[in-house]
Amino acid sequence: VLSFQATVHFILLGFPTRPAFQLLLFFVFLAAYLLTLLENALIILAIRSDGQLHKPMYFFLSKLSFLEMWYVTVISPKMLADFLSHDKTISFNGCMTQLYFFVTFVCTEYILLAVMAFDRHVAICNPLRYPVIMTNQLCGTLAGGCWLCGLVTAMIKMVFIARLYYCGTPHINHYFCDISPLLNVSCEDSSQAELVDFFLALMVIAVPLCVVVASYVTILSAILRIPSAQGRQKAFSTCASHLTVVTLFYSTTLFTYARPKLMYAYDSNKAVSVLYTVIVPLLNPVIYCLRNREVKAALKKTILCKGRGPDFALR
Repeated sequence: VLSFQATVHFILLGFPTRPAFQLLLFFVFLAAYLLTLLENALIILAIRSDGQLHKPMYFFLSKLSFLEMWYVTVISPKMLADFLSHDKTISFNGCMTQLYFFVTFVCTEYILLAVMAFDRHVAICNPLRYPVIMTNQLCGTLAGGCWLCGLVTAMIKMVFIARLYYCGTPHINHYFCDISPLLNVSCEDSSQAELVDFFLALMVIAVPLCVVVASYVTILSAILRIPSAQGRQKAFSTCASHLTVVTLFYSTTLFTYARPKLMYAYDSNKAVSVLYTVIVPLLNPVIYCLRNREVKAALKKTILCKGRGPDFALR
């Protein structure tokens, strides 16, 4: 982690409540964390074990599930430990490491959701050429590109945030090290870091969002041209789950990361953060299962230990 100063500690204020309520929050968030891991692990196992799901759509879904397992793991263990401890400190290097990986996973998910929208666009608008366009090689390249963009974006952000000067032991009014708290507790002018963060956020959020919107405009246009109502319903059902997940993720993160320093001034910042760090990852697997018969059938096979075991064709 890049640093131009001696290591200091931060204090994460978290959720300041009575000890009894802290214990209640611990069990609630522990249950949410373990359930999120279980749901996403089951989806990955179901996709790997069922030959009918060896398609680009489910390849990207398995990558999303893998991503979200790490996404929640960066935040939840430290948060859970703080619920049970009076010592809520985190080292400078620990804070920067948490921030780096969290930003990596958030940026990667933005781009991955756009790639999934593109996949649905090709499947519905060019069904005959779909197998030719969405090859194993292209899918692997797109997935790797998502991770590369996330890692590089996070590294650039860290260069500017980790070099800021922090006085003493700053108190962060949050439950994890995020961009907005660190910009606000810095003892020096953070306008340069904020400007860089804003432009990178604009690129990582706006460009994928434009891809998603453009994809769904063409998808909707193609669906409306299908003559039968049953055909339209079948076509829309293949992308309804993804559209729901995109809406949830973008709506809960868009305003926070478009203007991070401004958002920190509001008391609702932590509540909004809980939505995209705990609730949305918990709901995403449920949304995909409820809206997709193939995934539901594969999950039943996996849970009943009747899944077939060929290697996943798309890696």
